[in-house]
Amino acid sequence: MDNVNHPYHLVDPSPWPLVTSLGALIVAIGAALFVHEYGIWTLILGLGLLIYAITGWFGDVIDEGTYQKKHTKAVDRGLCYGMILFIVTEAMLFAGLFWGFFDASLFPTESIGHVWPPKTIHPIEPFKIPYLNTLILLLSGTSLTWSYTSLMNHQQREAEHGLLVTIVLGFLFTLIQAYEFWTAPFSFKDGIYASHFYMLTGFHGAHVIIGIGFLTVCLLRMKKGHFSPTNSLGFQAATWYWHFVDAVWLLVFAFLYWWGG
Repeated sequence: MDNVNHPYHLVDPSPWPLVTSLGALIVAIGAALFVHEYGIWTLILGLGLLIYAITGWFGDVIDEGTYQKKHTKAVDRGLCYGMILFIVTEAMLFAGLFWGFFDASLFPTESIGHVWPPKTIHPIEPFKIPYLNTLILLLSGTSLTWSYTSLMNHQQREAEHGLLVTIVLGFLFTLIQAYEFWTAPFSFKDGIYASHFYMLTGFHGAHVIIGIGFLTVCLLRMKKGHFSPTNSLGFQAATWYWHFVDAVWLLVFAFLYWWGG
């Protein structure tokens, strides 16, 4: 029935939660197999399935909110709360990673000579590649703010330009991070320092890639006229996520590269 006495949208049965869960499970198994040198194909399969599920889920939500007009103020508020809780869970993930890093660095064990970094490790110079990447990511946050402010002021073209600049800077950050991984003087297997380094920077890099995906979807939607000063929830959520990624990188730079090195 179309006549309802509540402001909420009761979604149709969807396969995406199940498919997403299955994809995430295969990714976890594939990552474990990859680390233990059993090949990468399981990980690629999981990532492909996960991308497929997320794309379909995003498409359904966009269709429901933009074309079917089923997103009331109550629904938008629920989506905002959901995004906030999602970012909180991501913050807890990084809190756990930093907890492990500080435990190892503040209380170095006998196995690494009671010193941090371990004597066998040559840390990456913080004010070279990491500093450059910090400037790039901070600049991307500035361009994203420019884009969102322009949208709020009915400046569509300026908003698109600012968002495109942000995406390009995100790609540049990712490429430089990959180069740093490739040229790092230590590998993932070189003890506890290397493990914490690659876990923190690797998880952050994965979040940057996810953020680039969010922003790319927003750019495509913006070009189709989906956003306006009074209807920009999807773009707003993406900006929250990107600024969160920026903030995490500042902690990574300050503690892992500078203080921890």
